[in-house]
Amino acid sequence: MSDNSVYQNPLITRYASKAMSENFSDKKRFCLWRKLWIALAESEKELGLNITQSQIEEMKKYAEDINFDLAEQYEREVRHDVMAHVKAFGAQAKEAMPIIHLGATSCYVDCNSELIIAFDALQIIKAKLVNVMDKLKTFAIRYKDLPTLGFTHLQPAQLTTVGKRAALWLQDLTMDYNNLVNLEESFKLRGVKGTTGTQASFMELFNGDEKKVKKLEELVVKKLGYDKVYGVTGQTYPRKFDYNMLCVLSQIAQSAYKFSNDIRLLQNMKEIEEPFEKSQIGSSAMAYKRNPMRSERIGSLARFVISLPANCAITAGTQWFERTLDDSANRRIVIAQAFLALDGILNIYLNVSENLVVYDKVIAKHIAAELPFMATENIMMECVKAGGNRQELHEKIRVLSMEAGKNVKENGLENNLIELIKADKTFAAVHGKLDKILDASKFIGRAPAQTVEFIKNEVDPILKENAAVLGQKGDVKI
Repeated sequence: MSDNSVYQNPLITRYASKAMSENFSDKKRFCLWRKLWIALAESEKELGLNITQSQIEEMKKYAEDINFDLAEQYEREVRHDVMAHVKAFGAQAKEAMPIIHLGATSCYVDCNSELIIAFDALQIIKAKLVNVMDKLKTFAIRYKDLPTLGFTHLQPAQLTTVGKRAALWLQDLTMDYNNLVNLEESFKLRGVKGTTGTQASFMELFNGDEKKVKKLEELVVKKLGYDKVYGVTGQTYPRKFDYNMLCVLSQIAQSAYKFSNDIRLLQNMKEIEEPFEKSQIGSSAMAYKRNPMRSERIGSLARFVISLPANCAITAGTQWFERTLDDSANRRIVIAQAFLALDGILNIYLNVSENLVVYDKVIAKHIAAELPFMATENIMMECVKAGGNRQELHEKIRVLSMEAGKNVKENGLENNLIELIKADKTFAAVHGKLDKILDASKFIGRAPAQTVEFIKNEVDPILKENAAVLGQKGDVKI
């Protein structure tokens, strides 16, 4: 039961998945601390320090049995979270107490655990990202041939197809995926570096044996399941990594924001709608309304995520020498909430992308209102081929287009340009060809082929590589 008398973070209660919430939980964080202490003790033992196997086994016994209440009590006394948990762990693993955290600084557990949590969070994001791509691929292929008005400056432009527009959404996500993979491939742990990153405490433990100190870091990192560490650090891992990471999250949020805005505009035009459930209420006052609440929520959360990289940039730029602590409270909020919010965005994106409703008759109606203007060049060329004068035809088309435009804008009537052309003998050569000339599929260029080629060349390889995680569905909690 939640305590309704205090503030509850909506990222947890309304938006993020259980998996992402658990990833940033205290349980995971402190279990990782103990895993790091065990890996350190094992490695130090292997390299000859006076640590017994029974001490290590005792530590393993309590690796996931976090005595939170005692740790909180110690932290109130010592005002230091890592030392509070060292004492709490030692209260359970009494024999191991003397060697827990041996030679380490707080950032050994803090930084390495934060990096591991971030890496795991990236895996959750990556899986959801490729699932959204999979849904959009299906949609793009299904509607690759369906003509629709293209828009530039939010004004009707040449035709495209519904599927090609979805390919644009997909392309944004493809770029985001590649950026995420680049971040993933360059991922490093802080390793075992000591208080200011010099490994001085470990040089002391191993009597100046530099090879053993280097081997210690190698062993610890390998036990944690990783293979790369930063070559040099201060007390913390480079805070520029946080900025790079949040830039990737921001880019995914930007792509989702673009998609959500397009859907909101299309829903206003009644061409495409996000899912709307049978009992869903669009407005408390206007019962007929079908508000695009899912897309609006994507945009709302995306705006938050997009704003966060600047925070990390300030943190990276204000690290004094080897480290300053004014980043700590800030980073507890910013990094976790960036992931939680983006997780919520992708949950909704999944839900919307697999349940989009397309109204092809409305799309055709909108095309019919604009296509006559777009077809004037084709009409004119057909008349020229039949012996007409290009300049005279151009002037006549211009006059009739102005008249049809006035009919639409001033009189609120339908576009009657084709009727005007049919009634004018100047265009007699095309009177029997107008239906063929006005076939919308003649105005979409290579949109269907571009969509198929793009998916085959750039999207399918990503989906194939991530086939094991496909099949997720979006969950909109509230």
